[in-house]
Amino acid sequence: MNETVVNTDAIIGTDGIGTTDVLVVGAGPTGLALAVDLARRGVDALVVERAEGLFPGSRGKGIQPRTMEVFDDLGVLDAIRAAGGTYPVGMTWQNGKRVGEHQMFDPAEASGDSPYAEPWMVPQWRTQEILFERLAELGGKVAFGREVTGLTQDEDGVTVEFASGGPVRARYAVAADGGRSAVRRALGIGMAGETVDPKPMLVADVRITGLDRDNWHVFPPRGDDDGFLAICPLAGTEDFQVVAQFPEGTDVDLSLDGIRKVVDARSHLSPDDVTEVRWASDFRPRAAMADRFRAGRVFLAGDAAHVHSPAGGQGLNTSVQDAYNLGWKLGAVLRDGAAESLLDSYEEERLPVAAGMLGLSTRVHRGEVRRGAATRQLGLGYRGRSLAVETRAGLPDDALQAGDRAPDGVRDGVRLFDAFRGPHWTLVTVATDTTLLPLPAVDTVRIASYEAYGAGVFLVRPDGYVGWAGATLQGLAEYATLVGLS
Repeated sequence: MNETVVNTDAIIGTDGIGTTDVLVVGAGPTGLALAVDLARRGVDALVVERAEGLFPGSRGKGIQPRTMEVFDDLGVLDAIRAAGGTYPVGMTWQNGKRVGEHQMFDPAEASGDSPYAEPWMVPQWRTQEILFERLAELGGKVAFGREVTGLTQDEDGVTVEFASGGPVRARYAVAADGGRSAVRRALGIGMAGETVDPKPMLVADVRITGLDRDNWHVFPPRGDDDGFLAICPLAGTEDFQVVAQFPEGTDVDLSLDGIRKVVDARSHLSPDDVTEVRWASDFRPRAAMADRFRAGRVFLAGDAAHVHSPAGGQGLNTSVQDAYNLGWKLGAVLRDGAAESLLDSYEEERLPVAAGMLGLSTRVHRGEVRRGAATRQLGLGYRGRSLAVETRAGLPDDALQAGDRAPDGVRDGVRLFDAFRGPHWTLVTVATDTTLLPLPAVDTVRIASYEAYGAGVFLVRPDGYVGWAGATLQGLAEYATLVGLS
């Protein structure tokens, strides 16, 4: 893929200072997803990335069902599906023999209200390429080789300095620049956490002969001084992802020779079966979260705000959903006249979700829980938060309420996700003939009945959550004003 700067000339002023509405620092999945969402809303945004190109590794390879729904809305689902595949069955080996199969995730079936049931495997580098291509299609802007060296802000905007190239002035900035975020450090925001496991780990994308691509091959430790080895075929590629754990204090060798030695020592494969290393990294599983997700006009998203153990596949997914939550709110303030106070809801909603997903990732890593319904993230929501206004009384806890994810389904010839797709709000009435108020940028859907919704009027946010719900329209106008719809 040819990675170039996209349309940055349009933002450079005669004084050498770039200007944009939103500066997104980091061209990973978080930053690119946010930029895509902003671009389709007509918000001028620039993504800057320290590296000279997109991240080349497979690290975050699991896309959970809720993120598949997000990608559906952002217009990249077909490409994501074409680029990946389902997770293979785990296969345990001992002494060169297959000794048992196991499912990596608890099984789930798609349903009318949840069309994507199980995780989809796409190497992170390919997910980023797809988002990059979608951003370019929408006229978005990305500048590589821009390392942040300083940041100042005032009541009107943010100015960011770089190691090379002129500064950029933006109305808002978003730190999506990873766990070692330069922006977070410049803001002085602390990040507290814990080491999930002190044993170092290797992750690498390699070419291997002598293994089938139908299984995720697991080689348990052979002794106290050894660690496990797992070799997973990466869907949509010819590569395998190698993951290996080492005793505490080990210096992990990332070279081709080093990886060959690990594979030779822990499996029945020979060193020559590893023919190429395409990318490699080492890490120590860690869980950490920033003290806050906002400082003035700067927001933290993705790994800059929360760092997960890779177990359970929660990090990339939680990060993309940060972007999805923030994108429509920035659009509402910058393009639709919503009050700036709307942006306070980003931290209010996302910080508790991130904390919950961090705990889940850690428990999965330690073997305390399986990869089940919670890891699919379909049950996440914002009940009780300021943008979740439920006006009906006496509802059972399992009823659809304000703050919940709005289910899919086909009723009266309409597929709800088709109706929701796009940067607009959607007003859904179910089992009621209530006369609707005209609201700008709001589509309407009438359904005679649908058990997943019950009865009532539901105002569905651009990110697919029920914002307001009622038996009648009483109180809807006030909510519309709150979120910039009137």
